[in-house]
Amino acid sequence: MNSASAPRHAPTFWRRRSWRAAALLPLAALFRFVAALRRWLYRHDFLRRERLSVPVVVVGNVAVGGSGKTPVVAWLAEELLKAGRHPGIVSRGYGGAGGADGKPILVDKDSDPARCGDEPVLLARLTGCPVAVGSDRPAAARALLARHPECDVIVADDGMQHYRLARRLEIAVVDEAALGNCWPLPAGPLREPLSRLAEVDLVLAHGELSPTVRAAAGATPIAAMALVGERFRSLTRPDEWRDAASFAGQRVHAVAGIGRPERFFATLAALGIDAVPHPFPDHYAYRAEDLAFAPGEAKLMTAKDAVKCAAFAPPDAWELPVRATIGADVVGPLLEKLDDGRQTA
Repeated sequence: MNSASAPRHAPTFWRRRSWRAAALLPLAALFRFVAALRRWLYRHDFLRRERLSVPVVVVGNVAVGGSGKTPVVAWLAEELLKAGRHPGIVSRGYGGAGGADGKPILVDKDSDPARCGDEPVLLARLTGCPVAVGSDRPAAARALLARHPECDVIVADDGMQHYRLARRLEIAVVDEAALGNCWPLPAGPLREPLSRLAEVDLVLAHGELSPTVRAAAGATPIAAMALVGERFRSLTRPDEWRDAASFAGQRVHAVAGIGRPERFFATLAALGIDAVPHPFPDHYAYRAEDLAFAPGEAKLMTAKDAVKCAAFAPPDAWELPVRATIGADVVGPLLEKLDDGRQTA
């Protein structure tokens, strides 16, 4: 298991099975028991699952921190559109202030990320699909369907543990570096044990998976995924693009407020760009002063960061849009399962 990296603002002891992590194992055992009990109660209908009038596909993971879920949601929405479906997307809206009345918010490409969250606004821009956010995902989905009755499938972003929303399919995105010591919260980063991967419909491996993780997934199909992006777009001049080679030999800066900023920095290095790293917390609420350094020197950032910075970005700010590349052979089985009428817990 690869424990070389973890979400930047996660405890460092999550990376390996140290004495500090072991000291929290009693609490971790309690967390795991409660999580397992809650799932059992939903699976056996002691707690009510809310079923929508359309099927639900959940994209999530078993650990906290970034694993590449948002590009996967965008990829899935695109594949559903190609298949003639009309997907809508629901999300928690992390990093947003939410509605003043606590009700779901309908999101479009021009919505304020400070209110709705960065990822929902990015998804609205990437996919063109209706998007709704709210801590109550069933309520968010119902609000979306009421406004957009043409939607015939709901994609839930990061909702694997939100069992109140019944689902037809589950896709787990796994970045093994985010699994750390593979212990449950708070001793490690796991929301659920690795054995949970054996119960989903598809595991997308963002990077290599060890034999331990592959064994935990059991018979669940595993497909490789990668995030691909090579050209940079200006935040202040959206029609202007630059190739990675144009930044070679220059002093440039890499700004990343994502779950694993190290992955973005590594992507730039693979493109031949030697950038000064500027990591920020995941879902960070940027201000103009955060980018007011090194005037004239290029500042490169992820699309998720660019959504929040576009309104006040300096002219030397650039984003790297990426897309998830996944084998076409996984789409057919997913569509077949989507249409077979069965629900999972």
